[in-house]
Amino acid sequence: MNRTLAAAVTLGLTVLAASAVLPHDVARAAAIPASARPWHEDADHMGSGLTARMPARTVHESVTASAASDVTGTLKGLDVSAFQENINWPSVASKGASFAYVKATEGVDYTSSQFSQQYNGSAAAGLIRGAYHFALPNTAGGSAQADYFIAHGGGWSDDGKTLPGALDIEYNPYGATCYGLSQSAMVSWITAFSNEYRTKTGRYPIVYSTRDWWSTCTGNSATPGQHDPLWIANYSGSPTPLPGGWSTYTIWQNADSGTFPGDQDVFNGTTADLKTFAHGVYTPPPPPPGSGWPVVSQGAAGHTATTIQYLLDARGSTLTVDGDFGPATRSAVTAFQTSKGLTADGIVGADTWQALVITVQEGDSGPAVKAVQDELTAHSHPVNVDGDFGPATRSAVVTFQTSKGLTADGIVGPNTWAALVS
Repeated sequence: MNRTLAAAVTLGLTVLAASAVLPHDVARAAAIPASARPWHEDADHMGSGLTARMPARTVHESVTASAASDVTGTLKGLDVSAFQENINWPSVASKGASFAYVKATEGVDYTSSQFSQQYNGSAAAGLIRGAYHFALPNTAGGSAQADYFIAHGGGWSDDGKTLPGALDIEYNPYGATCYGLSQSAMVSWITAFSNEYRTKTGRYPIVYSTRDWWSTCTGNSATPGQHDPLWIANYSGSPTPLPGGWSTYTIWQNADSGTFPGDQDVFNGTTADLKTFAHGVYTPPPPPPGSGWPVVSQGAAGHTATTIQYLLDARGSTLTVDGDFGPATRSAVTAFQTSKGLTADGIVGADTWQALVITVQEGDSGPAVKAVQDELTAHSHPVNVDGDFGPATRSAVVTFQTSKGLTADGIVGPNTWAALVS
């Protein structure tokens, strides 16, 4: 069915996200508002949703200052899609790239027209490369999309130059953020993709996502992290905080442009480690000490931005708590930093976090308590975000502290705050 015909299909059709394959264009027409058409698969790339949610330049201003110092590994790489078209791979290699990921497929009917040139060209230039699949969970089941990916360039072989396939699971470029799936259905979809990929190739895929999307759309599920490596996207200058289920990461996408074509990435390890990862199981080192406090700047969105806004209000600001770190939040951060004698750069790093957090316990109330409750909910310990630190909130805090190896006293002090926001 062509896409013109698909666009005419009634929106009342039901999309079954985790079951057998539906006719792809019919499924899209059923699930995606007319305003979101036409299709733009060439432009759907790793981080396209994240980039769209961040103001221009603020992404790179924060990355430039701190990205290099906050990552264990120093191996640079890139990920590309058909949007980059023909790439001069020898030039990319000469500028220091060690690895590359190339978009192969999207859904169950799109294959990148540039895949062969990019995939084979990067290997010919000496880069270790892999392929990635842009997931559309509302159009076909996880197993079906894994099979399509493998059949169109996404397979893996133990040849020392092929990285495991990557599942790009992120903000929906065509509609609702979570593709209309519940959190449990999304986890089931991801698990089906991962298990099918491993059955067919012998490797689990690496999962690419952001903490915000993961928390929103999977409930911060720890299930995939039991076996799938993590590719974290974070443009704030730090790879942390990580999604639930992962204590470390394998690849960090830290910017959407830079030295290389496409998105900029760093591998968490050495050249020898990258080769190990190409061959099989690799256990990356944990994030460096001191990175428990994330670096957050204008353009960030999600629970961490919400926490900052609640804490600023607890310190006397009058922000609208909406989870978007915009100009008003930056101005409030700068004013707070000035009042505390900190560098007034509008970026919430370790020093600003430690000045900003407020120790709270049972019996307390106010915006700081709401921040705790919101973070507990994001960490799969749901409580009412009502600003009253009652017995239910204390119980959730104790459970969280126990899970993190902290003193389980029910008091949210600096160490518990650091664990909550990381």
